[in-house]
Amino acid sequence: MPGLLRFTVLIPARYASSRLPGKALADLGGKPMVVRVAERARASGAGAVWIATDDARIVAAAREHGCDALLTRADHASGTDRLAEAASALGLADDELVVNVQGDEPLVPPELVGRLAHALAQRTTAAMATACVPITDPDRMRNPNVVKVVCDHAGYALYFSRAPIPYARDAIAAGGAAAALPQGLPAFHHLGLYAYRAGFLRAYAKLAPAPIERFEALEQLRALWHGHRIAVIVADAELPPGVDTPQDLERTRRLFAGPA
Repeated sequence: MPGLLRFTVLIPARYASSRLPGKALADLGGKPMVVRVAERARASGAGAVWIATDDARIVAAAREHGCDALLTRADHASGTDRLAEAASALGLADDELVVNVQGDEPLVPPELVGRLAHALAQRTTAAMATACVPITDPDRMRNPNVVKVVCDHAGYALYFSRAPIPYARDAIAAGGAAAALPQGLPAFHHLGLYAYRAGFLRAYAKLAPAPIERFEALEQLRALWHGHRIAVIVADAELPPGVDTPQDLERTRRLFAGPA
């Protein structure tokens, strides 16, 4: 990692979950999942790692394992709003860097977390930074659950969509919707990992939702709609799968089996 950079990792963690209630406290090799996430975040080189949660049980479990945690409001509409409250509670200055690591990503690569912070530090005109990986499979290009991002020549996001963008008009006209992706098509899968400037986090919480955000169900479009720039880096690989379902939890538990 080039040079030393001070940044804070914030981990939003709710107790409620429609598919897996209480998953933040699910045991992974003798430790709660959210603690495993914090351990990965610490390995990124972050100067501080804080778990921001709406539940006192998560705060207690985090502190029992030596992790910093703070209690936030329970009525936030999004994880970004929770981060904004946490950044203010911690007294982070407007220019301080914050990386958002979700509380259900116990396998998040620490090096990517650090890369995002450095990318935002270098892009002084950006309010946010995020990551992507190339798409080579036409099925993934068509999958609405695989969010796509199109960038400009300098690596700033132009748009995010669940639709197949950029649309390879001539290749699809010649070979149909199942046609292979043409060589050179700049197709990228957006990875849901973000770095922010703390001042923008607070400003974001006050921005009106955007129509494109509501239709696409993509929160990051609010920033673009209101004229903020998002820097995008290309990661080395897809993010390891997070934990959303009981099946995900069992798969991840097997990876953590053995001594804690």
